Amino acid sequence: MNLLRLTPVFLSALLLGAHFLRSGSLSLTLVSLAFPAILLIPRPWTARLVQIALILGSLEWIRTMVQLAAQRLRVGESWLRMGLILGTVALLTACAALVFRLRVLRIRYSL
Repeated sequence: MNLLRLTPVFLSALLLGAHFLRSGSLSLTLVSLAFPAILLIPRPWTARLVQIALILGSLEWIRTMVQLAAQRLRVGESWLRMGLILGTVALLTACAALVFRLRVLRIRYSL
């Protein structure tokens, strides 16, 4: 049942892994895909580490959004749809860090 509660974390990690793979960074791809595995260790530091990784991932999405918007503005293309999509992905990635506020997960990770 906890696996279902952690689904947003896994999906966020998968999206970040795809993002880093597309940008050509194999090492960040592997880290993104592997960081949820530490959740098998039921310790407070593992939950906090994953939360930090998700917040950093959200900041990466925002950085990418700003960078792509600037490129699109330079060539005169519309950036609004791209901004909405990446902004939503950034928000959902940040919200995935909130799953550890659930009572069951707070108990499991002794938070």
